[in-house]
Amino acid sequence: MADVLLFHHVLGLTDGVLHLADRLRAGGHTVHTPDLYGGRTFATIPEGAAFSSGDDAPDQQALADAAAAALPAGIVYAGISSGVMQAQRLAQTRPGAAGALLLESCLPITGEWAIGPWPGDVPVQVHGMADDEFFAKEGDIDAARELVAAAPDGELFVYPGDAHLFEDDSIPSYDAAATALLTERLLAFLDRVS
Repeated sequence: MADVLLFHHVLGLTDGVLHLADRLRAGGHTVHTPDLYGGRTFATIPEGAAFSSGDDAPDQQALADAAAAALPAGIVYAGISSGVMQAQRLAQTRPGAAGALLLESCLPITGEWAIGPWPGDVPVQVHGMADDEFFAKEGDIDAARELVAAAPDGELFVYPGDAHLFEDDSIPSYDAAATALLTERLLAFLDRVS
């Protein structure tokens, strides 16, 4: 079974993020959920964004690196929304990644903001909603298309709707039907790469 390092979204390590991790664990996988906010969670995206970029913000990159360093190299890096920044960075730069699951965000692999080319031996899935104001309207879906076109084993899944953080069942944007399909696809990916 796969070993997964799952980075939470901008609201922090919410119950909904933990529930998603539990769904993957129920499929027989080991899922690590580091808390990059030191126990803090937020009710709205603007509140979480203000905290994560404020003067007293934790060094999320250092914390993510420490979480990855405590695990074997051959793991699947996963992130939800802002957590994709850490998951994608590690999948692209830490040797030996078994795969990457990028939920509701994607960084470009060329041009400004790019980390660099996608490693050809790392399978990747990107998931997001078709009308999500962040994923679809801020360029992430275009970055995702570029990534999966370049990756020998890349898939993009676009769900109907406009919710952001749709897989978090502890907040109002939760979409049960989309999450059920997402979970099915994540588990199939993890079974395949493990």
